[in-house]
Amino acid sequence: MFKSDGLFGKLEDAARKDPRSTTPPPPAGQNPPAPRAPYPEPAKQEAAAARGDGKGSKLIVGPDIKLKGAEITDCDTLVVEGRVEASMDSRVIQIAQQGVFSGTVGIDVAEIHGRFEGELTARKTLVIHATGKVSGKIRYGKLHIEEGGEVSGDVGSIAAGDSARKAPITTPKPLSGVA
Repeated sequence: MFKSDGLFGKLEDAARKDPRSTTPPPPAGQNPPAPRAPYPEPAKQEAAAARGDGKGSKLIVGPDIKLKGAEITDCDTLVVEGRVEASMDSRVIQIAQQGVFSGTVGIDVAEIHGRFEGELTARKTLVIHATGKVSGKIRYGKLHIEEGGEVSGDVGSIAAGDSARKAPITTPKPLSGVA
């Protein structure tokens, strides 16, 4: 019904002659190469590696950006380079030297180079770098403060906070009859 150079042969010839064609035509008598997948698997793996641990989502609030009155959810890592007034429960917060976060945070790891004001619960680790300033109600699993870093307010470890809630704090009475 069709000749060997029939319908498809004519299209091949048209592609060879079309100056707008972006792919070079196949040499005469050879089949064109199979189309490539737009995102090969190695590229997906490299992108996952660039995100850090190979999974999760990341929100970066850049310099000169203000994010106010938000509840941040489904964000594994928040990087604050501007100013954020929000509440969040996540895995990691990183506040850059010029960054400021005001609000309530429940987090696994907090790394502070800038300022944090509010209620911070770092379930695993709180790291305050030399330029970092943290104030408010602060609870942590482990605490690392570089020389120059500042922390103020109601500060305590999560373990100590739990035991303090279980046992009431009493003031010792002065001993009588002891000279």
